Amino acid sequence: MKKIKLIFASFIALAMTLACNDDGGDSVRKLQEGAVPDIQKTDGTDSFINLNELEAGNDIALSFSVDKAFGDPASMDVVAFYIKADGTAEKAILADDVTNFPVTINVTKETLINAFEVLTSADDFELGDQLKISTDLTLKDGTIVKLLKDDTGAQNYGQDIANSTVFSVVQIYNVSCPSDLGGTYSVVSSGSSTDPGPTPDENPITDYPYTTTITDNGGGSYTMSDAFGGLYILWYDIYGLDFEVEGNFTDVCGNLNGSFTDPFGGAVTITGTVNPDGTLSIHWDNEFGDTGDSVYTKVE
Repeated sequence: MKKIKLIFASFIALAMTLACNDDGGDSVRKLQEGAVPDIQKTDGTDSFINLNELEAGNDIALSFSVDKAFGDPASMDVVAFYIKADGTAEKAILADDVTNFPVTINVTKETLINAFEVLTSADDFELGDQLKISTDLTLKDGTIVKLLKDDTGAQNYGQDIANSTVFSVVQIYNVSCPSDLGGTYSVVSSGSSTDPGPTPDENPITDYPYTTTITDNGGGSYTMSDAFGGLYILWYDIYGLDFEVEGNFTDVCGNLNGSFTDPFGGAVTITGTVNPDGTLSIHWDNEFGDTGDSVYTKVE
């Protein structure tokens, strides 16, 4: 049964691989002698690209630091990808051959307009666009390690690196509106499971009450303490899932979207809206065919 496969990820920071282009193509190199950057947004600066400010003719103030998290590269290029809402991506170099760390990079509206051909004026910033910041590392032996793919800006490294709580190899700035959804919510959920395990009085379920905390990560990005409003615990405690399952979503001017992998290895998709009365309507489904709909009401 699909629900028996509980997956517990282990973090092995040094046993990781990245795609490299030391021979003009894409190859895979184990990083026993590699390096990884640490990129952090500067406290007190913009955590997203505020579309409201741009439309009002104002500037933006992005700032981040770049340091060495592991290893000793010969140099780094600080790179940026501007990814349009339709998925098309353009790459630019914000600082090349950086050798002194940490270094702080400041980015304004004009910085981005000068860096990217797709941006000719403030009018070209659109809702749903995204700016990704990362590095291309040059190792002591001349190998170039690229953390994001040149053509798409997609992840080019393993989940151990992505899940690190010690360092961050990418920072993301969404083009969005101000968002303030953090807090504790009373949640009422209805849903159904395709698994034969849950009893008839649990599946399907209607108006199941639960309490969830939503943590504001900045820039319209949020983490839910339990993405399923308690339904996974209700249905799958029989398989040992008696713990909350975190989920992530992004608020783009009232439209909520997210995706993550559940403890059974299944892909989960979240969609939703911020309602006029401040409540959140959230729908989730997983690749097994389970679905749920929840209404979140902030209590504090």
